Amino acid sequence: MFTYNVRGENIEITPAIRDYAENKISKIEKYFKDAPDTTVYVNAKVYQNGEAKAEVTVPLPRLTLRAEETSQDLYGSIDLVVDKLERQVKKYKTRINRKSREKGISDVMFTENNQEDSKDDNDSNIEIVRTKSIAVKPMSAEEAVLQMEMLGHSFFIYEDAESESVSLVYKRHNGKYGLIEIEKDIVND
Repeated sequence: MFTYNVRGENIEITPAIRDYAENKISKIEKYFKDAPDTTVYVNAKVYQNGEAKAEVTVPLPRLTLRAEETSQDLYGSIDLVVDKLERQVKKYKTRINRKSREKGISDVMFTENNQEDSKDDNDSNIEIVRTKSIAVKPMSAEEAVLQMEMLGHSFFIYEDAESESVSLVYKRHNGKYGLIEIEKDIVND
């Protein structure tokens, strides 16, 4: 079952906005066998030019769904985000269910495909056309950004000199930079 964390930037989240967002986003729960217990993060933002942006993040056990849309009003942005999330779910649902059937795994996350989803099946063919191996070098995040810029790439993988863990820097749409620190999962038997 989804729980919701709805926040606003430059806008007060009224009960009407909260209810609208929760009701619309809850539509994607129908795609799951058992709706997972997760917190859906909704961020609403209104800009000075009057446009409204809705960002939704749904962290799930095997994937994270995320979408953002901007339109002339917040309700329209929420509608667009939900449409985008539904397309993502349908795409991943088809792919994951097919892989599960091929491997004989009965514990699938999504409900079985409906006829309406079969048209999205051709979107799910991902073809990896190039494989590259890299040696990660110890450096700081600032050095990694400089290296990324020199290479003309939009991301760069490196070993953080202080923590000795693998990290990734990337260029964001707004021209600023992001940092992803990769954690190793420790599985206890």
